[in-house]
Amino acid sequence: MAATAKGDTAKRETATGETATIILEGKSYELPVVRGTEGEKAVDISGLRKASGFVTLDRGYENTGSCRSAITFIDGERGILRYRGYPIEDLAEHSTFTEVAYLLLYGELPTAGQLEEFSTFLNESSLIHEDMLHFFVGFPRGSHPMGILATTVASLSTFYPIPDQLDGKAERQILANLISQVRTIAAISYKKSIGEPIVYPSYRLRYVPNFLTMMFSSPVKDYRIDEDIVRAIDLFFILHADHEQNCSTSTVRMTGSSLANVYAVISAGISALWGPRHGGANQAVITMLQQILAEGGDGTEFIRRAKDRNTTDRLMGFGHRVYKSYDPRASILKRHCHKLLNRPGMTDPLFDIAQRLEEIALKDDYFLSRNLYPNVDFYSGLILRAAGIPYDMFTVLFAIGRTPGWLAHWREMYHGEDFRIARPRQIYTGPGARAWVERSKRG
Repeated sequence: MAATAKGDTAKRETATGETATIILEGKSYELPVVRGTEGEKAVDISGLRKASGFVTLDRGYENTGSCRSAITFIDGERGILRYRGYPIEDLAEHSTFTEVAYLLLYGELPTAGQLEEFSTFLNESSLIHEDMLHFFVGFPRGSHPMGILATTVASLSTFYPIPDQLDGKAERQILANLISQVRTIAAISYKKSIGEPIVYPSYRLRYVPNFLTMMFSSPVKDYRIDEDIVRAIDLFFILHADHEQNCSTSTVRMTGSSLANVYAVISAGISALWGPRHGGANQAVITMLQQILAEGGDGTEFIRRAKDRNTTDRLMGFGHRVYKSYDPRASILKRHCHKLLNRPGMTDPLFDIAQRLEEIALKDDYFLSRNLYPNVDFYSGLILRAAGIPYDMFTVLFAIGRTPGWLAHWREMYHGEDFRIARPRQIYTGPGARAWVERSKRG
């Protein structure tokens, strides 16, 4: 198979613009070339099978664009991440999570009045139906909070039915319900896991202080709001709010394409996020750092073993499917780790080990030649540890942060002009047609 791009000549020859020529079995096929805002290039192969009988094979969709999207831009080679055109560095420096959620959903940064109205709306939507509390009692003791979260979010549609005609008002309410109630469900899950009574959300508190208060206050102990901790969690949510067509977001789009209700759609995203190769990666980093600490080393010996294919040790939190340079989110979190953990009484030996690992790895050709730089998971677990978040709640917080991004992609797809059910093809590798054999003759 050969492929050649045709520029200005193709523009003169076709009404649709630039094309690419693909030669299959000696026959040429003209396919449209699509270009994005930032110069990304794609060959639109939508009509290839109908014209030629061929499909494309792309394991893990590493080189497949599944949609057009105006939400998030990533340049992995240059380490760029932007939400709706705004650099992640600027949003992390100047915005709040609630403001970023509005941006992702509606495409523009809110005015002061819009932000106040949106924040109030989120607070007003944060309670869950009282009958849902029976769910939490029914889960076995020790149930993983992600399992509880996915199950309970899916059940929201039975308590808050979606109308057949989803108008703008109903949609806004559903979006607010999910963004608000996912943190309420998360906090209740934690409270039930430790045997404490639940704490209801307060209309007086902002998004993150509300969540932390629901998590850590009790009838016999008030939670003292620490603005540095609030800022750390807010920053964590901002940096995890969206990341283009990753595993869970693609799951959301695929599930949503069937017109499943949006609560079930977000539950599917939560389930996809649960995997250790996706949302659970920051837990793996903490486990690795604790192992190094227990061994009494500074990471040098661990890195030696990590490079040896005959060992099971691997350097977690390095490398990324998209980024081939330093993950911009990792550098932001690293700076905040310094700020948070340099406060009196806030030291963490795991942070010292993490910095040493990074220092060694970034001077080692083994990692540099493979584009293995720290990713967001390398420092995010340390931020959550410093904030007092329990280990098995790490991925839950990822889900809270990612919910606005999932909803933005669902909304973009749902209202898109080319909205259709997702249906990938495959290359079948099983047996050819076979004759059925009587049971007595099977050997």
